[in-house]
Amino acid sequence: MKGIGRWLFSGIVLLLVWLRPQAGAAAPLTQIADGQPLAIVLTVDGPITTAVQEYIARGLEIAARRQAEVVILQLNTPGGLLEPMLETASALRSSAVPVVVYVSPRGAWAASAGTVITLAAQAAAMAPETVIGAASPVGAQGEELSSTEARKASEAIQALLRAYTERRGHEATALAEATVASARAVSANEALQAGLIDFIARDLDDLLRQLDGFVVQMADGKQTLHTAGIVVEELPMSFIETLLQILVNPNVVLILLGIGVQAILIELSSPGGWVAGFTGAVCLALAAYGLGFLPVNWFGALFILLAFVLFFLDVKAPTHGGLTAAGIGSFIVGALVLFNSPGTPQFQRVSVPLVILMGLVLGLTFALLVGFALRAQKCPIQTGQEGLIGVQGFAVTPLEPHGQVQAAGELWSAQAIAGKIRKGERVEVVAVEGLRLKVRRLRQKG
Repeated sequence: MKGIGRWLFSGIVLLLVWLRPQAGAAAPLTQIADGQPLAIVLTVDGPITTAVQEYIARGLEIAARRQAEVVILQLNTPGGLLEPMLETASALRSSAVPVVVYVSPRGAWAASAGTVITLAAQAAAMAPETVIGAASPVGAQGEELSSTEARKASEAIQALLRAYTERRGHEATALAEATVASARAVSANEALQAGLIDFIARDLDDLLRQLDGFVVQMADGKQTLHTAGIVVEELPMSFIETLLQILVNPNVVLILLGIGVQAILIELSSPGGWVAGFTGAVCLALAAYGLGFLPVNWFGALFILLAFVLFFLDVKAPTHGGLTAAGIGSFIVGALVLFNSPGTPQFQRVSVPLVILMGLVLGLTFALLVGFALRAQKCPIQTGQEGLIGVQGFAVTPLEPHGQVQAAGELWSAQAIAGKIRKGERVEVVAVEGLRLKVRRLRQKG
């Protein structure tokens, strides 16, 4: 059991390291010459969460401190939570450094919260074959809002987008409102034709080329961008920001939840080792953080809890796998109800193959534990006096019928139970009385 606990502890550490994006490593500051412009590049690829909000705020602060010419926010997001979206949009509007949101790479989209963030920047660009729109509001947990709530939220976001796009003209404002009112989404070319964005750029170099000489409206007046010969510095997410972003992935939350509960049950079934219990507590704490941000149906948690109860009972009272099979089914149903209830956004749903795989792996693990328990029950006791029965040795002195024998690496007083035994003959222990062994001559084969 302790070995399994150490394996779980090592596995969760490797999981987090493997899931951590390579861009999360700290990058040294770029050395620039006096008067040479600097562009700070931020990259968001995933849902808009509190971790993303803090990452963007940190990037804007660094850009202002280093007097950067422009901040490029490369964005690819299916949407996100309302509060981080509003905080991020407000930070972009009040930034001391011009911000350009660039929806990229090809195939990326700025949906829902991403639409609002894109239009909140001082300039907006999209790569070819990208999409923007579908900004209809949902609840804080991703659920569909009631008609009254939806109308209120929709009107508020539309008013915000009107303020962001009024400089772009009537057509752009109407399109921005339609992304909220009717969840309309448009391609990069359609957005450019309507004036919703400023550029279509093939890549970052193309974007910087087009930005040279472009005039943006800042809080204190208009500002002309100078991006010719600009130095580009990428600012990755910190380790903590990356970790927190990983923890709002429903697939990661499911894995942590499964490992955490399993480790706790292993600790309860075999107390005394700290590794399994510590690993379980850490995994459950990390999973709880993710569950706080995900739209979950807590009714599914009852099925998951029931699954582990069935697994645990099968270890304590083996039923030849019957309870384990029922536990696998209960876990799969519970995970799907917990994460994939109707109304949950697609990007916040758990992978169905992963759910099935997790159920089978957990069931197999507990089946192995049941097998160990059954074998342990069938094995003879190997400690104390009973552990000496059947042990072989040899006579140190003649047994007539009393004498001494060497058995289990020790010298014992012994009594022969069937005839005399000569010195040096092989003997076998048949009983133990106090500190005296009862032995018989070991029959030689052949």
